Amino acid sequence: MYNVVYVFLGHYRVLAVVIDRKIIQVIKFSLAIFLFLDSHAIAQESSGLAQVETTATDSFSRGHTIYLVLKLQQRKLYVYQGEKVIASYRVAIGKKGWETPTGSFQVIQMVRNPSWQNPFNGTIIPAGSENPLGERWIGFWSDGNNTIGFHGTPNENLIGQAVSHGCVRMRNLDVKSLFEKVQVGTTVTVEN
Repeated sequence: MYNVVYVFLGHYRVLAVVIDRKIIQVIKFSLAIFLFLDSHAIAQESSGLAQVETTATDSFSRGHTIYLVLKLQQRKLYVYQGEKVIASYRVAIGKKGWETPTGSFQVIQMVRNPSWQNPFNGTIIPAGSENPLGERWIGFWSDGNNTIGFHGTPNENLIGQAVSHGCVRMRNLDVKSLFEKVQVGTTVTVEN
């Protein structure tokens, strides 16, 4: 029998579905509510963060959850594990008129060596050294037609600038490192 816990964390604006010590799904939300479907669950409020202790979520309650915070003004991406920054990367962001969207999102796609389709003329560029997406793609926003994400670039000299069509460009080594730290469902917060 599995211990199932639904944890609503207002500070992070996500719902984590935890089964047998594994977070299996993360969903954005906007209210601070706790709903526990396991008799062993205990919730306590401490300095604005919910701490959850249960046999099913002890690694979650110890702050092992990975999440990302992108600070547009700094042009930096921070990788957090609980309250600790475990990595940071310089990035390029969306240019004027194509600004990277702010808000709370989650990783929705992960692709190694992606191909790229030009949104203006439909030309497809296969994976390789000239591909504008570099060696990894981590999508976190979509309007149904277009998707925005973290990706590598063959033009690493542009890192630190506002030059993209909304995406977050990274050095290929950095996006490969990030790719190993996140998974579909990882929370992505984009701030000015």
